[in-house]
Amino acid sequence: MPCRYIQLLGDGFQEVIYQRALEIEMSLQGLSFEREKDLSIYYKDIVIGGRWVDFFVEEKIMVELKSIIQLEDVHLAQAINYLEAYNMEIGLLLNFGSTYLTYKRLLNNKYKENRLSPPLNQIRKI
Repeated sequence: MPCRYIQLLGDGFQEVIYQRALEIEMSLQGLSFEREKDLSIYYKDIVIGGRWVDFFVEEKIMVELKSIIQLEDVHLAQAINYLEAYNMEIGLLLNFGSTYLTYKRLLNNKYKENRLSPPLNQIRKI
């Protein structure tokens, strides 16, 4: 990830500023990604809500950004929850809010290779 360039901005900006800068850097590096991907949450094949993950990179890595003074357990739990909910194997939790970039590399212990979402004709929205 080209995060070393993002540090040029310094700290203190809102998360969206770092998202935009990271989007530019990933484009310049030739990485394929989706930003703020809306993903549905299912319960018994029924959509019960949704979440927006900051980035999916190369269809393999989920990236969640924060701009807070310090990462806490709740932020880590949220990122792990996203990995599990979307069956992603690897994630990064990046925090640009402190005086230097901090990050956590995340692995989904519940990852199932080739797990498919329920067929569209079996999903009911409420």
